[in-house]
Amino acid sequence: MYETVCVISGASLAAAEELCYGAYQVAINWYGGWHHGQPDKAEGFCYVNDCVLAIGKLRTSFNRVLYIDLDLHHGNGVESAYLYSPHVLTYSIHKFSPGFYPGSGPLECVGQGRGHGYTVNIPLHDGASDSTLNTVIDGTLDGVVKAFKPDAIVCQCGVDGIAGDPHKAFNYTPQGMARVVEKVVGYGKPTLLLGGGGYNHANAARTWTYITAKIMKQDIPTDIPDHAFFSEYTPGFELEIKPLNRKDENTELYLQQVVNTVCKNLRLIS
Repeated sequence: MYETVCVISGASLAAAEELCYGAYQVAINWYGGWHHGQPDKAEGFCYVNDCVLAIGKLRTSFNRVLYIDLDLHHGNGVESAYLYSPHVLTYSIHKFSPGFYPGSGPLECVGQGRGHGYTVNIPLHDGASDSTLNTVIDGTLDGVVKAFKPDAIVCQCGVDGIAGDPHKAFNYTPQGMARVVEKVVGYGKPTLLLGGGGYNHANAARTWTYITAKIMKQDIPTDIPDHAFFSEYTPGFELEIKPLNRKDENTELYLQQVVNTVCKNLRLIS
């Protein structure tokens, strides 16, 4: 366990350090993104919170850090760490439903004390699609960046919202998530990309591979190459993940209400 924790946190710290040195504009640790860990205990399978550690490292060189969380689950550990801070803005898009872990992250939670206004929560219902993701991202993220003016960005790219995940909650595709990550990288700030949840291992690998290729502007074959875990990519043995035939419970009216509320709350940022 200790070795695993060292590898996870060490990789994220090393990646953040390279950004601090200015060696790279984008750094990636797909093994990172363990966003539930608390200062005094493990939580949600997270025995360390490498997101918080990496943000702390970035703060040695960058005054304001924007943390974006795309995981199915609310990034409660990171939010708790910076709930009172005006130097780190946490922005989380996640499923919010009674009984669904971790049970935090309502729209109304916007930070406390000096950090009031520096917490953005976008709670979604089951079936959230690429279209829903695009709606909330396009309606809020530019405004967040304009208001907060981050010097660096950390983006947690959990893929347990991808179609086919055992949680059966959201209905994202790699294309939908990659579009968001490309937008984040496009802000031109030193950016750390982290992994996160993802319980269909083949689909997690597909998605992170696709995102990596897109931000590196590389075209890659759609056929999965032969390797030790080739059989896990059945039945199509292709990179593509198609959305499932299911209803998106996030109505246009609900999404507009969420976007309007977030944009209104941005006035709290100074």
